[in-house]
Amino acid sequence: MLATVANKLELPFLAGLNEKGEPVFESLNAELLDSGTNRVRLLKSPLLARNLAAGDILRVINVSTAEYELERRSGNLCIRLFRKHHLEELEEFLTSAVEKLGGSLDLQADRALVYSMHVSLGFASIETLLNSASEKFSDTFWYYGNVYDPEDGTTPLNWWLEFDNQE
Repeated sequence: MLATVANKLELPFLAGLNEKGEPVFESLNAELLDSGTNRVRLLKSPLLARNLAAGDILRVINVSTAEYELERRSGNLCIRLFRKHHLEELEEFLTSAVEKLGGSLDLQADRALVYSMHVSLGFASIETLLNSASEKFSDTFWYYGNVYDPEDGTTPLNWWLEFDNQE
C-alpha cells in the first residue's frame, strides 16, 4: 500500500547511473488512482527519468527499488531544454508559445526547462517551435525524453502511432 497525502505522492524514479555506476534517482509527483493495484498518474514530465511524460499511468511494483510498469501513455511528449546561462530569457520566449498550443512548463531548474506537449500537435510543429528557440538562443539544446529507446537513444519507440489510429 502506498502512503499518500490527498492522493498525491512523491516517488523515486531511476534517472541514470553516476560516474561510480551507482543509481541516481529523481523524485516525481504522482496521483494515486487505485490503491488496490498501486496505479498512479504522473503529474509532470521528468527532467532525467527516461521514457515517461506527464499523465502517463504506471503500476508501482516496488517503491524501494523504483520499479514501475508503464500501463498507459498519456500522449504527452516530454521535452527537455538545456541552457547554461540566462535561462529566464529562454523560458519567457518559449512558455507562452507552448501554452498557446495546450502544453505546459512542468519544471524549471537552474539550467533546464521541461515541457509537456501532446503528440497530436504533430512533431513538425513542435520541432519548428523548439528549433526556433534554439536558433534565437544559440547555446540552447533540446531533446525528447520519451520518444527514443532509453537503451540506445536513437530507436524511435513509436508509441504515438496508437494515438494516430484513434483520431
